[in-house]
Amino acid sequence: MLVSERVKRLLKLVPGQRRFGFYRFLPFFFLLGGAMEWFMINVRIGKETFYDVYRRKQSERQYEARMEKGE
Repeated sequence: MLVSERVKRLLKLVPGQRRFGFYRFLPFFFLLGGAMEWFMINVRIGKETFYDVYRRKQSERQYEARMEKGE
């Protein structure tokens, strides 16, 4: 229970509890999402980014769909 008391104390340090309630944490989640998006676009693991993999898989699915239609 010591950890939960520390977490509660830390969460109380974030301003705006009376006015915004739980939504006072929204800017943190917005920044976290932006950081994740930047990481996925710009950071290469091996030779490709996450979006390179996504685009390749998408084009493979489109190609397979065309082959099934008989184009």
